Parts: sequence; C-alpha cells; structure tokens
Amino acid sequence: MRVFVAGASGVIGLRLLPLLAERGHEVAGMTRTPAKAEALRRLGALPVVCDVFDRPALGEAVVDFAPYAVVSELTDLPDDRGQLQDFAAANARMRREGTRNLLDAAVAADVSRFLAQSIAWQLPGEWGAAVEELERTVLEAGGVALRYGRLYGPGTFYETELPEPPRVHVDEAAERTAGLLSAESGVVTITDL
Repeated sequence: MRVFVAGASGVIGLRLLPLLAERGHEVAGMTRTPAKAEALRRLGALPVVCDVFDRPALGEAVVDFAPYAVVSELTDLPDDRGQLQDFAAANARMRREGTRNLLDAAVAADVSRFLAQSIAWQLPGEWGAAVEELERTVLEAGGVALRYGRLYGPGTFYETELPEPPRVHVDEAAERTAGLLSAESGVVTITDL
C-alpha cells in the first residue's frame, strides 16, 4: 500500500520509514527541510519537501502521491527539552492547524486511513486544549489518534534515562505504529507494558 508520512524526519518518522518500506509499502516522507530529503530517500521513501502550513502545496503533494494511508508524526519541538516552553505555541499550532491541513489534504486525496501522533499524558491549559482538539479533529474524520508515551532512546529527550510514565521506547513506538495502518477509528495508546 502507499503510505504518506508527514513529519518523516522526526524521531519516530526516521524509524517508521524503513519499517514501512521493508514491509513492501511505497512510502512518501514529508519534511519541511530540503537538506533532509536525501536522508529520507536512503530510508526507502520518496522525499517530499513541503511545509504543512502551505495548504495548496500540501494538498497537491498528497493528491499526487495518492496514498492509501496518511500518518502524521508532525511536531514542532526543540532539540533541548529545556526549551519546550519556548516551543509551546508553535507545537500547539502544529497540532491544530497542521493536523487540520494534513487531514484536509488526505480527504482531497480520498485517503482511506489517517493516523496522527498524540500524547498519552495530560498537559495543562492551552497545551492540553491543543491535544484535545487534535484528537477530536482526527476522530471526527474517522481517523486514529496515536497516544504515545514519553519517548525515550536515541534521538529523544531521554537518550540515557527513563522519563516518568507513561513512556515508550522510540523504536517500539515506530514498530507498533507500522502495524496500525488498517486500524479502525479510535484512540490507540502506545506505551511500555
């Protein structure tokens, strides 16, 4: 099947692309950073350089690829977890507007399955409201909200230590996501058992 992965150069996306390719899927990997395109190609994906906030270009990219499934691993997070507060508004915008734009592009492409990254813990105030809006938008469209625990492992905020629960190793998160392409609409929690 054809799978379009937005946020493909993030910590889950980089692991998800080769898993999907190894399972025989044709994969498009979207990033907004042109310098990351070649790395996506090496992982088995057709690189798509596009900003999720450029609605016309995004719609064209998804429709042209004609995927069966769209997987949103979109975030706007810093490399240093000490800067999370500084990125809160940008990440909330990604959850709200970015998810809506990608979902609209998926509808225009007549996509059968839509999966979107969410979180398995509560956030306060506006941050939590953005998560709730993302999930509501995805579920109302018949999609799957993927509630990941706090990611740990290489490339995450917790490379050498365990975060507080709920948590999940980033490799496990990608593996479990790869197996959910045909999941029925609903919320799937992806955490350590």
